Amino acid sequence: MLERHIQNEQQLSELCEQLAQSPWLALDTEFVREKTYYPQFCLLQISNGDIAASVDPIQIKELQPLLDLLYDENIVKVFHAGRQDLEIFHHLWGRLPTPLFDTQLAASLLGLGDQVGYGNLVEKLLNQSLEKGHTRTDWSRRPLDEAQLRYALDDVIYLGELYLTLKQRLQAEGREGWLRDDFDQLANPDTYSNPPQEAWKRIKGRQQLKGVQLAVLQALAAWREREAQQANRPKRWILKDEVLADLARRQPKALDQLEKIRGLEPGAIKRRGELLLKLIADARALPREQWPRDKRRAVRLTPNQEALTDMLYGCLRLLAEQNNITPAALAGRKEIEALVSGERELEILHGWRRVIAGNRLLQVLDGKYWPELDDGQVILSERSPDA
Repeated sequence: MLERHIQNEQQLSELCEQLAQSPWLALDTEFVREKTYYPQFCLLQISNGDIAASVDPIQIKELQPLLDLLYDENIVKVFHAGRQDLEIFHHLWGRLPTPLFDTQLAASLLGLGDQVGYGNLVEKLLNQSLEKGHTRTDWSRRPLDEAQLRYALDDVIYLGELYLTLKQRLQAEGREGWLRDDFDQLANPDTYSNPPQEAWKRIKGRQQLKGVQLAVLQALAAWREREAQQANRPKRWILKDEVLADLARRQPKALDQLEKIRGLEPGAIKRRGELLLKLIADARALPREQWPRDKRRAVRLTPNQEALTDMLYGCLRLLAEQNNITPAALAGRKEIEALVSGERELEILHGWRRVIAGNRLLQVLDGKYWPELDDGQVILSERSPDA
């Protein structure tokens, strides 16, 4: 395989011409975001199976030939666990490269592991061991040395072969179309948007809050999200999650009460104390119907529902085994509890998970199917209408 490191516009144009007729491209990115809200794009690795190249977006200012290639609808773009890579495309250029294929999602559907890592999958399917020594590299620093570039290229050199292998297996098992919903979600811009009013749903500790406390948390988290986006700084640099949760829980009304919030530094109180108090007061004044509800909050099940959850989770394990998939790839116990309690906006009821297990679990809930013993083996049997 020809390997190249692309550092100027002429080299980039030549590379894009060489790759223009490729049926697929394996892609990966390197970025840093320890000191920023948005990821800082540092390197793009690309391969079509014959050529593997690393493209330096820090040194190359005009990337249009690359964008024309990446947004070509006739070329499949292959990623492994590509959500963070795709976030860069969405942030920098406002759209996502399609069509997509994600090898981690495909591996999960084929029973090769739930959220299996790239290196493990390469070793499992291709019998190759990858270097792991540069996982903490600062990719924004220049120049990059040969070892760093070698490590980066490995992330796409084997990715195309994984894609072809997994695609063939999916076709052989008649499952290729089952991933369409997952790939559509990856290609949906809404997946990468972070509206401030929804930021409270990602705050650690929110599960212990309820009622007006969630309204206060929503206001505080939305303010922090806007601040972080505008300044392009990590959210934790403004206020940590645990501070927001504590403010929402205790709802201080005066500056001296802010001093009792653990983790809220004197400097932050001086700069933002009055603003925080106003945000809290305004949220407390909202009418009850405007308070947010945490749909992911743990539901309190009755003893009968607990027993039903146990039974459904057993059915899930049975269905997973029949389809050579780990139960965790289908759903966790919390999701089964939500299903029992009446929730229907669940992953188990979308895409291939619904095909394999979701529909059958709903039929069990409706009494149309039932687990029973057959010669010592548990099976799901259809119940007759008069049973």
